[in-house]
Parts: sequence; C-alpha cells; structure tokens
Amino acid sequence: MTGKRCYYEVLGVDRGADAAQLKAKYRKTALKYHPDRNPGDKEAEEKFKEAAEAYEVLSNPEKRQVYDQYGHRGLDGMQNGRSGGFQDFDDIFSSFGDIFEDFFGFRTSGRGGRGRARRGADLRYDMTIDFMDAAFGKETEIEIEKMVSCETCDGSGAKPGTEPETCGQCGGSGQFVRTQGFFSVKSACPRCGGAGRVIRDVCPDCRGRQQVAARKKVEIKIPAGVDNGQKLRLSGEGEPGGGGGPSGDLYVFLHVRPHEFFERRDNDIFCKIELSFVQAALGDEVTVPTLTGEETITIEPGAQHGDTIQIPDKGVLSLRNGLPGDQIVQLILKTPKHLSKRQEELLREFAHLESEKFTSKIKRIFKVGGRKAAK
Repeated sequence: MTGKRCYYEVLGVDRGADAAQLKAKYRKTALKYHPDRNPGDKEAEEKFKEAAEAYEVLSNPEKRQVYDQYGHRGLDGMQNGRSGGFQDFDDIFSSFGDIFEDFFGFRTSGRGGRGRARRGADLRYDMTIDFMDAAFGKETEIEIEKMVSCETCDGSGAKPGTEPETCGQCGGSGQFVRTQGFFSVKSACPRCGGAGRVIRDVCPDCRGRQQVAARKKVEIKIPAGVDNGQKLRLSGEGEPGGGGGPSGDLYVFLHVRPHEFFERRDNDIFCKIELSFVQAALGDEVTVPTLTGEETITIEPGAQHGDTIQIPDKGVLSLRNGLPGDQIVQLILKTPKHLSKRQEELLREFAHLESEKFTSKIKRIFKVGGRKAAK
C-alpha cells in the first residue's frame, strides 16, 4: 500500500474531524473533481477516485480505527474485494450517490430504489484523414451531435423555479412492494419509474427528459504513426450519464486515404521507381521522394527488376516505441516502346555481342567436356 496519500490529507481534514465535517469535505472535493466537470482529465478522475476511497474508509468507524492505528496496510482484507479502492465510477456513485443529491437535485444512488447513477453511452465518429496526417500527426477539430444536460433546467427536468416532488405513491423510495402470502415482491414504482420523485411542471426545452440534443465541437490530437482502422478514445466526450453518473466516451475511428506514390507496410514505407535498361546495366544515382523530402540512392551496375534498396529511418514512427521504420524502394525496369533507328542499331549490336559471348561460352564448355571424355 506504499505510495498512497494520507486519507486525512486527501480530504483536507484533521484527524479529529467528525462525520459531518468528513461528509462536507468529501462533497466539496468530489464536486471539484467530478468527471462531468472535468471531461477527459485523467488527473481529475484519479483525484475523484482517491477522495471516494478516503471517505469510504474514514466514514466507517471500524475502518477508521484500524487506519488510525495501522495505516494503509492495516486495511488489507477489509475493502470488500475492492483492493483498497473503487473499480469504477458506477461503484462510487452506487455507494455515495446520496451525497451528490444537493448537486443534482435528486439522488444518484441505487439505494432505496431511487435512480441509480448510470454511465452515459459511448459515441462513435468515423474520420477520414490524409496519408501524411496519419504519418506525422495532426491537431484538428470535429463537430459531433450528442445529448447534453439541459441548461434551462440544469438537468433536473423541471420547469425553472420549480423542483421535482417526492413521489406520493412510493414515498420517495422508488419501490413498489406487493405482498402475497409470506412473500414480498419489490419492483420499480409505476408512478415515478423508480426515481422516487415526480416532475409536475416539466422543463419547456427538454420536456422533462433532462437532456437535449446539441452539436459540439471537440478538439482531437491525432498522434504521429496512426494507421488505417485504428481508433482514438476521448474520455468523457460521449453521452452524459444518468442520475449524476459519468459521461461515456467518444471513439474516433480513423480511415486513412491511400497515397499516390507511397504504400505503408507496418511502419515501413514502400515505393517503386522505374529504371531504364541502361541505368540498370551501368548503375546510376537516382533521387527518390521520401516522407520528409528527397533522398539520393545509388543503383549498383547490373541491378535486376524487382531488386529493393532500403533507406533507413525514413518510415513511420511506431506508436509502441516511437522509433521510425524504413523506406523500401523497389526497382522496376522499364522497356522503351519507341526507339530511334540509332537506338535500334546500338541494341542490335549489343545483342550480337551478347550472342557471340554466349556462343563462345557454350563452345568452351563443350570443348572442355570433350577433352575430359577423350581422357
């Protein structure tokens, strides 16, 4: 358990703080770092969880006594399977949702049947980007349509100036109990739907639904090295949660446009260049485009069709280790279609010399073979 901060320090209270002081400090801290007020802020999320863990221990007399005496190590085995913390936001809201009642105007806890805090739905956005933007990264902005908390009623669903009322049928418990013989069956209250409260005068904008559709601009940072089909996760940019629960996430699926010259193969960049017969035979120096400019490569004499030349560190950065791949240049021998008379004469002369060279080689082979046979 080493590395954890003192729970009293987390909540900003002294060791003699009573239950009311603990609750007040926790509410203040939780409101400050609430995920809906800090979308996408990982540090705020961790502080929100840290405060919940601290309050869960200090608000429990037995755990607090053990903690005061033995510190964090003394709590091993007492955290109800939580390993010393909460698993997610739903876990926190289900345990302490009633504390947020003052923030949202209704209970967020599942206790007593009232509306349990629910995480908002995730959203998907498909985005097409250029090949170079995938290679080098880009900061851009997109516009999405999503549900947001109604500003008119501040998410309560009630007409401004009014408040949701306690359900008269279930007394605010959100439960309907039906008894038959020795059995009692609990179900959601049919009048309030399990919320424990009813709205008599609904908000004119959201009509009691607490949320409205809106278009929102979202900043996106595309890291260098992303590839086709990969997705980016923007925490807290999904639909808002219900009952004070955290918002869902936005997943941006990337589609990379193909390039007219480059082809990506993992983190390597592949391309093809055409060579004439003369260049391949005699060798040459050729200028080749790369992602960052032009590079000169050397063609060795006698190069063959399909040969490849590697240019180190001219590929795409790896998302795993940040190291660049290479550029692979494949040589394509191009046969000319239209020859001048002089070119034809030279090629025929070359062909004749090649033929003589081949014939001489064959004769030499057979001559050596004949001598061996005579012996």
